[in-house]
Amino acid sequence: MKATGIVRRIDDLGRVVVPKEIRRTLRIREGDPLEIFTDREGEIILKKYSPIGELSVFAKQYADALAQTSGRLVCITDRDQVIAASGGSKKDFLGKEISNQLDSVITEREFITASRDDKKYVKITNDTGEDFAQQTISPIICEGDAIGAVIILDRDGQGEMGEVEQKLASSAAGFLGRQMES
Repeated sequence: MKATGIVRRIDDLGRVVVPKEIRRTLRIREGDPLEIFTDREGEIILKKYSPIGELSVFAKQYADALAQTSGRLVCITDRDQVIAASGGSKKDFLGKEISNQLDSVITEREFITASRDDKKYVKITNDTGEDFAQQTISPIICEGDAIGAVIILDRDGQGEMGEVEQKLASSAAGFLGRQMES
């Protein structure tokens, strides 16, 4: 564990403020759920909770099925990272932090189908050299909250991504959102 040198007092209601610098670094926003752990030494550990992360095994299976059906790379994200990837260069995406641009698309609940040359084209992660000709992005909505996205990527650009890919991504996102609600 890394010390920050920041000390905060608990108020009369039992609350403690997580400093802005730490919230910004860890991408914790107002309303984000935090999971609370304790250990034997009496430490309290706060961890950003990913509701869709609980479905990671299921999301991986869903990504595998979508990739096999579409013949393209499929990524499923929460609001922080890629939690499942299948097809093509999945190792380049799995576990990587999503870009601010993709986070904004998820927050704004935008459905995007774009080619690399379009203004709407979105970089998926900050640290991969993405070279995809086309993409389709559909946000995952659960109980009114945008919690992630289903992304279909095409490296070759052979055949336009269109209505079929949009419907595949949208159906997957809808299904994953409903799974989270139950």
